[in-house]
Amino acid sequence: MMDPELQQFADYLAAERGFSDHTHRAYLADLSQFCGYIEQGPAVFTAGEADTPVQPTCAALRRASRNDIRAYLGHLRTLGASARTAARKLSAIRAVYKFFVRIGVMEENPAQGVRSPKLPRELPDVLSIPEVTALVEAPDTSTPLGARDRAILETLYSSGVRCAELGGLALNDIDLIGGTMVVLGKRRKERLAHLGSCAVDAVQAYLAVRSSLGRPSHTRLFVNARGGPLTTRSVQRVVEKYVRAVLPGRRDVSPHTLRHTFATHMLDAGADLRVVQEMLGHESLSSTQIYTHVSVDRLKEVYRQAHPHA
Repeated sequence: MMDPELQQFADYLAAERGFSDHTHRAYLADLSQFCGYIEQGPAVFTAGEADTPVQPTCAALRRASRNDIRAYLGHLRTLGASARTAARKLSAIRAVYKFFVRIGVMEENPAQGVRSPKLPRELPDVLSIPEVTALVEAPDTSTPLGARDRAILETLYSSGVRCAELGGLALNDIDLIGGTMVVLGKRRKERLAHLGSCAVDAVQAYLAVRSSLGRPSHTRLFVNARGGPLTTRSVQRVVEKYVRAVLPGRRDVSPHTLRHTFATHMLDAGADLRVVQEMLGHESLSSTQIYTHVSVDRLKEVYRQAHPHA
């Protein structure tokens, strides 16, 4: 049974912060690991989590000090956790302490002043225009599933939506005449995404045969072979299937790669950074700026290849 204060925190994450079920579970799991470290100590905390799962408790969280939090993060790194993993766990710890101070459970926030691990700036992997063209044209559109898969690939590349956002699309979210769709993004924020002519044509062709896929009785746009709503994992499998077929050397390509590719190709073609930020649904411009580094690297490569004195 979860402590009432932690149940309040869980409700806050869902209701006020608008976290998805996945993020909600991840935060509580991270707090369980931290409480395990506080209650059992580092000696038995050997694999990134306590050997015996510990229910997060208000008592354990109140007992922890700023030095305990720093020691916990350091211990995670010695066990081989990445800086990104440690930073994510610190986010959960910060959030619960901030909430506890807000509702009066604690007077001081021990996580205040604890610095997040410095994250490496990793450039996203993107596909070239010939590669993405080969990928989206790979499905056999003479079959209903092939038409669906072509629509999925075209929509991901044309709009830059996340995999989960695509899976959540309903029939009435799509405006094929205007080439737009209403997307429910992170923290349940709506935004308008755009569909190019190729994506519009692909979706129209899919909608003409959608009813033949298990006679779906729901309003989700994309369905599986039995007519049920398509899951996020199923969308990933669709992308992986055609990557194996036409891009065998690019095993790391995922639906998110198409999102990266969308943003990079937009910026390469001269799109404004803030416009791309809006299209991607990024809250912070810094999240979008990483794509400018990709574009600059490509410009440098073109310069080195083309300029006689490069």
